[in-house]
Amino acid sequence: MQAKTMEGLLGARINMDMTATPMRVFKEVRRKGDTATMERAMGYVNEFSDTAEQYKAEADEGMKEDAKEAREQAERAREESMEKRRLEREKTEKKTAERREADGQSVQERQDRVEISEEGRTLLREETDAASAAEGTTGADAPAVGEPVLYTSAGVADVETEGGKSAIKGKQMNCYI
Repeated sequence: MQAKTMEGLLGARINMDMTATPMRVFKEVRRKGDTATMERAMGYVNEFSDTAEQYKAEADEGMKEDAKEAREQAERAREESMEKRRLEREKTEKKTAERREADGQSVQERQDRVEISEEGRTLLREETDAASAAEGTTGADAPAVGEPVLYTSAGVADVETEGGKSAIKGKQMNCYI
């Protein structure tokens, strides 16, 4: 709390308390009918009230300054926190990059790839042929055994077979660990 705020609050309180004495005097002389003393007592009451209002205005101004200072301090703390997090993130990124370089792997080498062997294709064909035989479909009626379908985040990918291995045409599956 600023000194200005404290001074304003204390000054307003003291001056409001000081109005009690002239008000008591005013009430006593009113019963007696002494108008001159009543006017003088009311003058003191008005003077103390005005002074209390001035101190109140000073306290209000001090509280506004306190609020502004608190906002600025919170903003500084938030900026420092953001800077600290940014530095930590950069440090972490550097460590990760250094670890990757130390492992000697590029991003492409670390991606998972799905390859279906020729043995897997043979098993798929055998199972499909067995299922067709069980259903009683043969020849042209039998469902076509095609290449496996690969799904990516972009949708279904075309599959191309080369030397017993499947590869995705035009797109590459990215799966990071």
